[in-house]
Amino acid sequence: MKRIVLSILAIASSIGIAMADEGMWLPALISQRIGDMQAKGFKLSAEDVYSVNQASLKDAVVLFGGGCTGEIVSDEGLLLTNHHCGYGYIQRHSSVEHDYLKDGFWAMDRSQELPNRGLSVSFLQRMEDVTDRVLKGYSPSMSEAQRDSVVRVNSGELVRAAMEEGKGLRASVEALYYGNQYFLFVFKIYRDVRLVGAPPSSIGKFGGDTDNWMWPRHTGDFSIFRVYADKDNEPAEYSEDNVPYHPKRSFKISRKGVKEGDFTFVYGCPGSTKEYVMSEEVKYTAEVSDPQKIDLRTKRLDIQKKYMGASQAVRIQYSSKNAGISNAWKKWQGEVKGIRKMNTVAVKQEFEKKFNKWAEGTEYEGLVDKIGNLYAERNPYFRASEYYSETVRTIEILNFASGVVSTVERKRPVEAQAESFFKDYYQPIDEETFVAMLEAFDQRMEDRFKPAYFKEKLAEYGSVKAWKDDLFKRTVFTDKAKVSKLTEADLQSLYADPAYELQSEFAKWFAEDIRPVVNDLNAKIRLANRDYMRGQMEFEPDKAFYPDANLTLRVAYGHVEGYSPFDGAYYAPVSTLKGIIEKDNPEIFDYNIPQALRDIYAQGGHDDQPVCFIATNHTSGGNSGSPVINADGNLIGINFDRVWEGTMSDIVFDPDVCRNISIDIRYLLFVVDKIGHASYLFDEMNFAD
Repeated sequence: MKRIVLSILAIASSIGIAMADEGMWLPALISQRIGDMQAKGFKLSAEDVYSVNQASLKDAVVLFGGGCTGEIVSDEGLLLTNHHCGYGYIQRHSSVEHDYLKDGFWAMDRSQELPNRGLSVSFLQRMEDVTDRVLKGYSPSMSEAQRDSVVRVNSGELVRAAMEEGKGLRASVEALYYGNQYFLFVFKIYRDVRLVGAPPSSIGKFGGDTDNWMWPRHTGDFSIFRVYADKDNEPAEYSEDNVPYHPKRSFKISRKGVKEGDFTFVYGCPGSTKEYVMSEEVKYTAEVSDPQKIDLRTKRLDIQKKYMGASQAVRIQYSSKNAGISNAWKKWQGEVKGIRKMNTVAVKQEFEKKFNKWAEGTEYEGLVDKIGNLYAERNPYFRASEYYSETVRTIEILNFASGVVSTVERKRPVEAQAESFFKDYYQPIDEETFVAMLEAFDQRMEDRFKPAYFKEKLAEYGSVKAWKDDLFKRTVFTDKAKVSKLTEADLQSLYADPAYELQSEFAKWFAEDIRPVVNDLNAKIRLANRDYMRGQMEFEPDKAFYPDANLTLRVAYGHVEGYSPFDGAYYAPVSTLKGIIEKDNPEIFDYNIPQALRDIYAQGGHDDQPVCFIATNHTSGGNSGSPVINADGNLIGINFDRVWEGTMSDIVFDPDVCRNISIDIRYLLFVVDKIGHASYLFDEMNFAD
């Protein structure tokens, strides 16, 4: 076993040949890529990018919350990320009286900065290859369950030892290459993070769903926070006694701008990719999973937008929810189109034929067919699982009922829980969603995957609408005052409540009939993919393999470049303020820019004010908010999106159209100064030029 592991690590660590600017590379191993980076224009060393012995660029990058990236831009803990990453926190501070989503928010001094309960930022302390230690005691004669036990015990010991090294540390052991390699990641977590500034949504979310994932883009997608620490610069819960965090390293800001061909470098935390899966996985994604989720989310978005357009209060309540639904909805549309355009399924099938021929007489013989058979067995159950998640589990009152009952069972008060729920709840939206989602489940789910409870209730009521009318009439969970007073004495009546009953019956069906099958088959697929990953590395020893993204810190590099989305068209790589004015439309919420921006433009001299740019960096979800750096290591932008034609890059990278979209740092500075009138923040920033 040790020989196999070492062989794989040697293959994974080789420089190899990478296509164009594809790749999400581990910073700890960046010395293996630094030669290529420098040949393309990068002027720093590997130690400048990642070091545990001295301050490096990694010390200015954070995991923001649980799914975005941010960067430190001052010695006083000032942090930049995307507007959509901070959106939920901006929304929580908003009300009809103080509509920070609509009007923006700017703290004019530190006393006005707003705390954000539950928000944390994580600084990577180090990453370390621990494969040998994780597999210590394992032998090939062991079963997979025994191997898992060895990995779990050894990983636990490594995590415990790492977390004892200091205050506020979190550690995890992550499997790379489907478990052929293991890395230890150690983070320091700061939990006092305060909102400093955010542009109005007409800038930070300019273009809304229409422009989302599209180019040219004109969105000022940024927000500003500050990290606080105790007097010793260590992590601490929120306290008025806390002081701004003093980082080991902060980014210098470049105001020189970008031009086509410039080197770019993204340092962030991409969330999830699956570049090495076989054709059956891609086929399911493009032909079943994405299309059905797109259809269901279209229904939900249409319902929400109808009510949001009619009421400012409802718009505020559902802005964050709506944005969360629509982001993946549109991404999936581009993903399907890209997979089909690149003929990805057929390309992978052709690769699998060659792999099969090479695998004859080896341990990998028959592996492709084995994995294909596992997918064929899993996919009907997996579809039922996804359909359940996108229908029944999206009905808000059902989730709320489950959460309240759980709280009451633990003998805890529910008043705060009720307050939080009803602040952002509009019952007419939920009622229409109930009907639309359960009708879709009834019409499109195979009969064998419908819970008996569901079929009985539908027969009893005759229609989903009649079921909805009765449920919302009888449930206690739509009454804030009653819910707030619930105690353990009410449990029996809560168990019989129609909302809780529906949720619990579906949850029981999923837990007993669907999830065990999906989990079992997914485990078998993961195990087979570990062999398949190792086999691919041996089959293509000259290829540079980068590990799939898993929300750990990665490096991607490329250059500023436009692209041709279709015949006869070419998209330039930079957008300007002139494009915002061309799109401006006071009749459409997403295109109704602040009057102040119109006035500034009318004064003249701002046609060429840069707004956004695109580059060839390989990014994914989680890279939102990532710093975009130039050849000198200085900040030139903040990554926030990909172009629609390239959203399939989580599965397959097309160098012709895969582009990441970033806000130009000069537009951020422009908005802070001209719209927010918060140029005092520049006093603490470090400018490179």
